[in-house]
Amino acid sequence: MRLRLLTQCGYKDAELPCTRTLRTKLNDLGYRLLKVRKCRPLKKIPETDAIFEEVHQINQTADQDEGVLRISLDTKATVNIGPFSRGGYSRQGEDACDHDFQPKATLTPFGILLPKTGDNHLWFGQGKVTADFMVDRIEEMMPRWKQCFGLHTLVINAEYGPESSGRRTQWLKRLVELSDAYQLTIQLAYYPPYYSKYNPVERVWGVLENHWRGEIIDSVDKALGLARSMTYRGIKPTVRKVTKTYRKGISVAKKVMRDIEARLERTTDLEAWFIKIVPQS
Repeated sequence: MRLRLLTQCGYKDAELPCTRTLRTKLNDLGYRLLKVRKCRPLKKIPETDAIFEEVHQINQTADQDEGVLRISLDTKATVNIGPFSRGGYSRQGEDACDHDFQPKATLTPFGILLPKTGDNHLWFGQGKVTADFMVDRIEEMMPRWKQCFGLHTLVINAEYGPESSGRRTQWLKRLVELSDAYQLTIQLAYYPPYYSKYNPVERVWGVLENHWRGEIIDSVDKALGLARSMTYRGIKPTVRKVTKTYRKGISVAKKVMRDIEARLERTTDLEAWFIKIVPQS
């Protein structure tokens, strides 16, 4: 304002009070700086309603059919291990740091929930959760699921994340290999963007966050122990630590991807959100 008085109104510098005095006078008159929203985030894409309709239909059919198993998977935000307050208060009255500087270690939780039964499985990795990490965890559970459910079709509910999207080449390649190895039909059914809360595994993350809120998670063992002691729908999760480090940024060559893409049955007009993979004998 002082600059505008000088340049636009013809005042001389000596005739005006200092900037601080002007600011005080404006505050006394009730003027305050306001935060301005630069742009309104997109909350709904044109395909949102069609995606939800298709997701609900696929999920309902999967839950009613024998031999079809529906799973929901997702990754939670990285947890810093150390004497940090985590934005809350310690139940034991311990002193905690209010900033997460130099953590002793970091853990990235990855979870799989069976919405129909409530069974939930948690893995904690010390590196990035990549496409290979996620498919390895599904493959780890496959013998058990095959035995318990007589599995012939696997429906995967997920968010459209960078490592598990319908365009992520390594993710799709590994799922095609998994389909052939276990003679398993795989149906990918993604939730639309900005609606991740509808992914069923998010309920598990909510329970976990409430369970260890107020705890000082100062060791990896404590983080794993707290996760093992929580319950979701009366069921305790299986909890494992993953020590393997996965390489980031792996992609599939275009020539190889053409063969992979030929194996994918994409839903018309929703090609990125619904993908079926049928095994080759």
